[in-house]
Amino acid sequence: MFIGRDMELSALNDFYNSGRFEMVTIYGRRRVGKTELIKEFIKDKDAIYFLATEGSYRENLSGLTGAIHSSLAQASYKDFRLALEAIREVAKSKKLVFAIDEYPYFAKCYKPVSSLLQHAIDNLFQHTDIMIILCGSSMSFMEHEVDGYKSPLYGRRTGQLKVAPLGYETSKQFLPDFTKQEQAVLYGITGGIPKYLLQVRNEQSMEENIKRIFFRPHGLLFEEPNNLLKQELREPAVYNAIIGAIATGSSKLNEIVTKIDTEHFDSAKCNKYLKTLINLHIVRKELPILDNLTSRRSIYRLNDGMFRFWYSFVYPNVSKIALDAGDIVYEFVKDRIPGFLGETFEDICKQYLWQENIAGRLPFLFSDCGRWWGNNPVLRSEQEIDILAYNKEERKAVFCECKWTNEQIDSRVLDRLIAKTSMFGYDDKYYMLFSKSGFKDDVRKRANDRIILIDFENMDFRRKL
Repeated sequence: MFIGRDMELSALNDFYNSGRFEMVTIYGRRRVGKTELIKEFIKDKDAIYFLATEGSYRENLSGLTGAIHSSLAQASYKDFRLALEAIREVAKSKKLVFAIDEYPYFAKCYKPVSSLLQHAIDNLFQHTDIMIILCGSSMSFMEHEVDGYKSPLYGRRTGQLKVAPLGYETSKQFLPDFTKQEQAVLYGITGGIPKYLLQVRNEQSMEENIKRIFFRPHGLLFEEPNNLLKQELREPAVYNAIIGAIATGSSKLNEIVTKIDTEHFDSAKCNKYLKTLINLHIVRKELPILDNLTSRRSIYRLNDGMFRFWYSFVYPNVSKIALDAGDIVYEFVKDRIPGFLGETFEDICKQYLWQENIAGRLPFLFSDCGRWWGNNPVLRSEQEIDILAYNKEERKAVFCECKWTNEQIDSRVLDRLIAKTSMFGYDDKYYMLFSKSGFKDDVRKRANDRIILIDFENMDFRRKL
């Protein structure tokens, strides 16, 4: 069963129905579901789907010939140019989708491929309504070697799709037999990646699933981050150390450098490695909301829930798990999982806020939201706000606190949040408290149009206007 991706499918169908030539690039991290998206899109269409491999040019040309055979008359093609000409003949008489999946593999094994494709677009396909899809997991390659201005294909693209991990509400559809809180945990540790969500067995408990997937030598995710890094990077050991440092709380550049036990490793080198991880969308550079891009208060966070979980709990215990001591390791780490979910819960709350904002159900329409941290001159201390959503023109803001704990929220949490916001000069301030475990009576009595309480168990992502 194909789950989600309604927006992406709608976009692809808009391109398909344009009545003119289209070339769409699709990219996203490995396992995010790009191939399944393409297959779902072309299932009711005349299409040539070719999955490139890391093999030789001849092997890939043979694979392309096989893909063409499934749609066109039997023939053999001595080179890529002749294959493109054959595709053009078919595109003259009917609407056709030509999709090359993992395009970077083909382009790397045969350097002229982009130039030949550019020539075909300009001279063979431009006045047809063929739709070409180029898809790749190497996001830096897709962004620079396909979409970049130095690429032969620059200017031929008519659209692009970045396939992101699934959100919480869609991920829940993979997990129908779990409680709402268990669904949040499983969403958090899989990062919303369909490939990983499909590993969860609904007939097993959450604990049994976590052990089987992460804490067994044969588990799919036991070595997954290492395998992904080896496919993309030359020095996985250094990248492992950097990601591990961020996962365990080192968020500033100097803190990360201090954690790396490598000779002659300084801030400049670390910055270079971090840029690569950002390009791979494993790490993100984050600024306090409201700060401009020149701010020096940036921190680094892991962009992927599975990576964060793996480097927090599996990476330090790889040797023990390899010796089949995963059950023992899990007993030591299971009480730390609720703390790990704090960041996931903030992300879920942010997704909820955007939904409510788009639907017009908030007191005002905000333009952006995110975390804020920094010195509060009123309180004379460093403070953090989990989510701040604002409308600059109307001078309105909503300040949010997100608590993933087993304790109900009381008035003290609200009072601290209100105190934190005293430094912000908005004309209208609103407060939202999100709680995993509900609220005590003292804070419930204070709820009104400006103080909004959201119990996670009642958080409704499907509510309509």
